[in-house]
Parts: sequence; C-alpha cells; structure tokens
Amino acid sequence: MGDTQLEVEVKFLTADLAGFRQRLLAAGAVLQGERVFERNVVFDTPDKHLLHSGKLLRLRQDKAVRVTFKGEVAEASQSEAKVREELEINVSDFGTTAVIFQRLGFNPVLVYEKYRETFSLDNVEVVLDEMPYGNFVEIEGEEAGIKTAVARLNLPWEKRITTNYLKLMVDLKAYHRLDFDDLTFANFEGLDISVADIAPAI
Repeated sequence: MGDTQLEVEVKFLTADLAGFRQRLLAAGAVLQGERVFERNVVFDTPDKHLLHSGKLLRLRQDKAVRVTFKGEVAEASQSEAKVREELEINVSDFGTTAVIFQRLGFNPVLVYEKYRETFSLDNVEVVLDEMPYGNFVEIEGEEAGIKTAVARLNLPWEKRITTNYLKLMVDLKAYHRLDFDDLTFANFEGLDISVADIAPAI
C-alpha cells in the first residue's frame, strides 16, 4: 500500500476571471494546462453510502479519463484549508469504467461540468474554473505555500471557500428551490442565478 495522498486547497469565487488571469500571469505564473472542458460523473450506492460517509467516487473526462476517490481526513481538522485524502488513477476507457462501477453496485448519481485552465506559481497549482454557476480560483499545494500564494496574489484569505463544488450546488439548490441536481451548463442556461447568492466573492 502507498502513502496516503492529501489534497490541500482553497478556492475563491471571482466576478472577474479574465482580470485575475492577468494578475496571475503578472505574478509569474506558468501555464501548465490549456483551458479544457471537463465532464465529471459521481458514482454511489443506491443508499448513498459514500456521500453519507464523506467519500466520493468520481469518473472524469477531459483530455484523459481519470478515476478519483476522495475521503475526509479527520486528523487535518485544524487546517485553515480544505484537506482530503485523494487517490487518482488514469484509465483508458470512460464507458467501460462506468460499467465496471455499475457491476460493483455503484451507479451514476450526479454530473457536473466545468472549463479548467491550470497554472503553476512557485510551489502551488492555481486553476481557473468556469462553473455553470460562477467562476473560481482554486489553489492547491502545501498549506504554507497556499498562504504565500494567496498573499502574493492579493486575495482576501477571509473570503476563501473550503466547501466543494457539489456542496455549493446543494446549498444553491435549496436557496433557489431548484428542481435539478446536475451542475451542468445546460441546466443553468438562461437562469439569472449565481453561487454568489450564497457565497462570498472577491
């Protein structure tokens, strides 16, 4: 068995993604991954066992296909960032992997989409995410490096978001009484709704 791999990150909701991108480049960030469309499918058991135990099983398609498992890490509860166990592997076929999950008792329960552009800045990864309900800056790395990057990019630490995109969707659905669960661009087309209705923006 390998060592536990931890995902440590914070995100910020921004009303000016293009402007922040210029700020990021001016700070010396290097483009690592060009803007790409992502389609993510979350799998769970019929009784939502993974959801209720704070775990996530995801199949992602962008330029590659990846399987990701995420679990809560109680030992990191004192962190000021979001910390989770994250295990990820590449697979060759989206459809076949989905069928394997279903044969094992995991069914697709949620779809979410985004456009993502990836940069590196010093020792952290900075991604610009265009979500159907708003745009985000996400910074991932060691917590000390994250705080250094946040200060360098003049981001207000007190407005950091440690909730994941799916929980934000749950909260937004409740706030607006939406009749859908999937976080897709088609579902939000024509709606004057933003996650800024429930979350702080920079």
